[in-house]
Amino acid sequence: MRIAAIGDIHCSKVSAGRLRPLFEEVGRRADVLLLCGDLTQKGLPEEARLLVRDLKAATVPILAVLGNHDFEAGEVDAVVAILEEAGVTCLDGEAWEKDGVGFAGVKGFGGGFGEWALAPWGEPALKGFVEEATKEALKLERALSSLRTPRRVALMHYAPIAATVVGEPLEIYPFLGSSRLEEPLDRYRVDLTFHGHAHKGSFEGLTRGGRPVYNVAFPLLRESRPDQLPFVVEIASGEDQPSAG
Repeated sequence: MRIAAIGDIHCSKVSAGRLRPLFEEVGRRADVLLLCGDLTQKGLPEEARLLVRDLKAATVPILAVLGNHDFEAGEVDAVVAILEEAGVTCLDGEAWEKDGVGFAGVKGFGGGFGEWALAPWGEPALKGFVEEATKEALKLERALSSLRTPRRVALMHYAPIAATVVGEPLEIYPFLGSSRLEEPLDRYRVDLTFHGHAHKGSFEGLTRGGRPVYNVAFPLLRESRPDQLPFVVEIASGEDQPSAG
């Protein structure tokens, strides 16, 4: 199975139509497309409608998670309804399977990484922030636990490891992802993980358990891999190792 993955396309009136060639290429090169959040610029229904017009060119199954931009206008239900009406499968703690490969998707959240991760201590606002990160990690765990496929792939918007946000200012690391998302990836032996959000981060990294993680934010791919958009990786339903291209 050839998987195309990209995030942070930020569809708006300005970008309408420009993404069609990209999605046409997906149809030629991949068997499934993963959209890793920030599908729209301001979370407006009209932006979602413009996006699905371009997505029709992909002609492959499409899985998506939302990002922080998709929440901006408070129209999440409308955005999801427009995407799903167009055939996009939106994941928020759910799983999806195809040809022996299982996919689990969540938005994720911030909180920081490793020993510097925020703890649920102190003011209610801070506790609420950490609680949101924990909820997203539990969603991911539930989705992964439901899969019985030989291979597993995770997609999210926020980063699960610090390695793929390297290049961003240190001051904003806590807002780029959370290592609470990392533990389920190792425990359920996830073969590949894709995320976005960190536009100036690093393309790839590994979890503590050695599981590959790819940052497929469109601005990063456009800068670092201009001739290879979108990122495509091949994964077998058996025990073969995935290969990227």
